[in-house]
Amino acid sequence: MTRARATAVGFVAVLLWALLALLTVGSSPTPPLLLNTICFTIGGIIGLIWVQMTGSWAELRRVRLRVYAFGSIGVFGYHALYFSALRAAPAAEAGLIAYLWPLLIVLLSGLLPGERLRAGHFIGAILGFAGAACIITGGGVGFQAQYLPGYGLALLCALFWSSYSVGSRLIGDAPTSSVAVFCLLSAVASGALHVLLEDTIWPANSLGWASALLLGLGPVGLAFYVWDIGVKQGDIQMLGTSSYAAPLLSTLILVLAGIAAPTWGLALATVLITAGAVLAARASAKAPAHTLVEGQTVTPPAG
Repeated sequence: MTRARATAVGFVAVLLWALLALLTVGSSPTPPLLLNTICFTIGGIIGLIWVQMTGSWAELRRVRLRVYAFGSIGVFGYHALYFSALRAAPAAEAGLIAYLWPLLIVLLSGLLPGERLRAGHFIGAILGFAGAACIITGGGVGFQAQYLPGYGLALLCALFWSSYSVGSRLIGDAPTSSVAVFCLLSAVASGALHVLLEDTIWPANSLGWASALLLGLGPVGLAFYVWDIGVKQGDIQMLGTSSYAAPLLSTLILVLAGIAAPTWGLALATVLITAGAVLAARASAKAPAHTLVEGQTVTPPAG
């Protein structure tokens, strides 16, 4: 698979994550950890069906245990820390800190073999973060000392997902089908914590169950598989910067659904995120072409 095609596949995850807010609203009042259990179970089953259809069970048996541990901790840890942060601090501030992960992906990717962080990537990521801030905070934010533990959890959340995404490039020999195991182990962990911390409230009606099913099929299912392909074989700096399209598209979907109102902040965010993506794309276009051979990034020789 070419670098450009893998990047396009990875961007499908961003499009799917744009549906996260709408479907989460539809799944109310199911508590977060129970919803995670449902969605990760569906996401894991998707992967197992693919493994069965392709006859690639042997691939899963060859994956090292530390890879399964790395992936499961990354997928589950991000969601557990995210929900915990939103419980321990105001949603706007905690959400803004948590959404540092695309910027951190861009910065950390410069440490990867065969990757070079260009000014356009960095500036584009900063513009994208500014655009996301306009959406998440609504133009106003006030950090308060009593919420420092929640802010710390949100920062850990951002570090978890950015480290998982960048680290996935370093374990590029692990098949994407291994994500099925990550999801199933995350479902078990979520279910255990749900029993300990939450009341069991199943989706109340057909809309709730449909929303939970679509979450498991898309934003908390298929998205992890295409993201795995993107960060392992694609342009990770471009993916990091373009990830700021998720909160923008998510808000636009809520506006179209009549759940949120259009604002000038949304218009400004559109300009900032689009400008950031254009800068990152131009920076990536200046880089030499890359292909992936057996999990390693290779730059063709000049001429």
